[in-house]
Amino acid sequence: MTNISAMLVALGDPMRQSILDRLSDGPMPVGRLAEVLPISRPAVSQHLRVLKDVGLVTDRQEGTRRLYQVDPDGVAALRAHLDAMWARSLGAFAQRVEIEVSAHEVSAHEVSTHEASTYEVSTHEGSTHEGSTQDRGDSDGADS
Repeated sequence: MTNISAMLVALGDPMRQSILDRLSDGPMPVGRLAEVLPISRPAVSQHLRVLKDVGLVTDRQEGTRRLYQVDPDGVAALRAHLDAMWARSLGAFAQRVEIEVSAHEVSAHEVSTHEASTYEVSTHEGSTHEGSTQDRGDSDGADS
């Protein structure tokens, strides 16, 4: 059984991420990893043990040395978890967008309905107002 939480915790360490990244290029012995990383051989071994314990790395004996490599089953399980999480996140995002769009459409409809009724009122008031202005315009003092 794969413990995805343990894998994520293990990958929380930048050095373990770096080790896993280097092993993704192919199997390597501890000594070679220690040559390319800024940590000692014992420290590399400790990180590899953690990665192996959570199922992200496997090892095999080859002659006098032990080669470490990415465990494809562990990485596949981690990827499946992340893919499922991504799918759920995108689904939640899509639902949120639908809610926002629906709310915006309702709001836009309310605004356009309000604007239409306001236009009708202002047009009606404007004609009345224009009539009053014309009446006042006739008595601008020219007759006096």
